[in-house]
Amino acid sequence: MKTSDVIVSFRGVRKTYDGETLVVKQLDLDIYQGEFLTLLGPSGSGKTTCLMMLAGFEFPTGGEIRLEGKLLNNVPPHKRDIGMVFQNYALFPHLTVEQNVAYPLGVRKVPTAERAQRVNDALKMVRMEGFAKRYPAQLSGGQQQRIALARALVFQPKLVLMDEPLGALDKQLREHMQYELKSLHEKLGVTFVYVTHDQGEALTMSDRVAVFDKGIVQQLDSVDRLYESPCNEFVANFIGDSNRLRGTIAAVDGEYCEMHLADGTRLKGRNVAGAQAGASAIACIRPERMKLANGSNGNGANALAGEARGLIYFGDHVRMRCGLHQQDECFVKVPLGTEALDGFAPGQPVALEFAPEHLRVFA
Repeated sequence: MKTSDVIVSFRGVRKTYDGETLVVKQLDLDIYQGEFLTLLGPSGSGKTTCLMMLAGFEFPTGGEIRLEGKLLNNVPPHKRDIGMVFQNYALFPHLTVEQNVAYPLGVRKVPTAERAQRVNDALKMVRMEGFAKRYPAQLSGGQQQRIALARALVFQPKLVLMDEPLGALDKQLREHMQYELKSLHEKLGVTFVYVTHDQGEALTMSDRVAVFDKGIVQQLDSVDRLYESPCNEFVANFIGDSNRLRGTIAAVDGEYCEMHLADGTRLKGRNVAGAQAGASAIACIRPERMKLANGSNGNGANALAGEARGLIYFGDHVRMRCGLHQQDECFVKVPLGTEALDGFAPGQPVALEFAPEHLRVFA
């Protein structure tokens, strides 16, 4: 993407509520025109604070936030040309659906004749045109979410911000709405900035994801690189599932290194953090990248000996829980119908193997 495509820029942004503890530390972030960017992280990581500063409900302690080059630091929310969808929808209970959707147009003094058409178009966009005369209490959670989205889009904002808007929905409806939101984003081409702590939600919808922890963006990347190439242990463990192995770096060979576990097992992996020989290290490997060995251990694959402890059924596959000597338990994704599952019994020995390029070693 080109610099000319930048719609929002954070430069040196900091935020503290008590004058001592920084909730957001030195944030430098560019958001590109038309992208779906998700701010992802655990509670207290700073992601929602960043969204609230962009919306204008919080102001930065230091640094600058710009929208299309215009400084936003002291601009009130209603003058930022930004749509907002909250987790609790924030619909006015005493107003009908059409009155709720029309509200931002009234604030912006859009002519009455134009308002009706804009409201109708927004309701059609979210497939709720038949609910114009109803009140929020007469709608389901999913319907209220659609109305909140229509209200955020009705004044044709440059940017739409969403603060965990699907958090109150049940699992099936939440997953359905994820696809709907992504489809709407692709259709409209409006820039979406989305906050969630749900990794699956972030991977499903986003073009890029900024992973927050302790007020710092740990990694900003496309969803495939974030999953396949996490830059540190936090990202590896927060995005998807990872097995962790503890050991010591024995030797370094270019971008790879040899790692020794406490039981003497030798593993080869990518030296992501540039660790030196002798350093203690944590290595991470995805469950789907490990497989039950057939005894050949060919092609230079890493090998681990362990003990099967149980199976967890996932519908299209099972996860085998394995105990390893002086390590945390690990999980291996095993396709249904795999011969090794026949006659499975807890306690039986298993051999695991995986390619060195999928083992990421962090100092």
